[in-house]
Amino acid sequence: MSTATRSAAPLQQDPLVRGLGWASALLGVPQVAGPGSFARALGVGDAPRHRLATAVVGVRELAAAAALLGRPKPAWLWGRVGGDVMDLTMLARALKNHEGRGLGRTVAATAATTVIAATDVYAAVTRTHRSTPVELTATTTVSRPPDEVYGFWRQLDQLPRFMAHLDEVRITGPRTSHWKASAPFDKQVEWDAEITREVPGQLIAWRSADGADIDNSGEVRFTPAPGGRGTEIHVTLRYDIPAGPLGKAAARYFGEEPHQQLDDDLRRAKQIAETGEVVRSEGAPGGKRARGEFPQHPARPLTEDELKEALA
Repeated sequence: MSTATRSAAPLQQDPLVRGLGWASALLGVPQVAGPGSFARALGVGDAPRHRLATAVVGVRELAAAAALLGRPKPAWLWGRVGGDVMDLTMLARALKNHEGRGLGRTVAATAATTVIAATDVYAAVTRTHRSTPVELTATTTVSRPPDEVYGFWRQLDQLPRFMAHLDEVRITGPRTSHWKASAPFDKQVEWDAEITREVPGQLIAWRSADGADIDNSGEVRFTPAPGGRGTEIHVTLRYDIPAGPLGKAAARYFGEEPHQQLDDDLRRAKQIAETGEVVRSEGAPGGKRARGEFPQHPARPLTEDELKEALA
């Protein structure tokens, strides 16, 4: 299920979105039923061109009301923003060419439309869920046979040992599991996952179930390394980064660039598969437990506080 599909249901119960829908209905009905009277109330007169413009705006408002009260989508909120720009343009023209009679009402209508436009912009920005599809690939070689490496990876509840931002994987069925992961800015995301294809010793493929905080899918392939030197692990991940390019840039700024994450995860997977533990320098004694591996720094003598923490 796409992000847009998942966001439709919450918007139907959103008080601001519904309020804007009813506002469109209350504005649209009198503009369509009595365009001349409505134009006079705005202080712009009831010439034929004014009545026509008012009726067109009324039809637009009723269409927006039907959309926002029926099956609201962010696109309709942005449509209201576009309508506000058109309304403010017409009111500005009316103010420029005003003859003086009813000027106060036109000024008041312009001020009210400006407030409505600001509200529409706020609603459109905060209710638009942008995401950037990302595909990551990485490879490493482990000096263990494919069947052994496959068995190591197939223990899904052990993945948090080397995936630094993965907090928990709970097995819920033969091919299903529930995942919890840390996200930028001290957030946590969760999803249910299903293994979609599996070839013992060769391949594990999965995808997230409907309703995931972040849609994701991927596969891990295990192939014999050249010259009998163990197993090549080929990982492909596909997911959506919330907030689009801004979210991706922010994640990179805070040391959580996804490509680097995957490379680091595979480095730790190789170490555990070969030695049974993650090899750490003195510069990162806490390892994953303290989220201390992002970023690492060159080895140096431990301070007294670091030494106490490492021995605790």
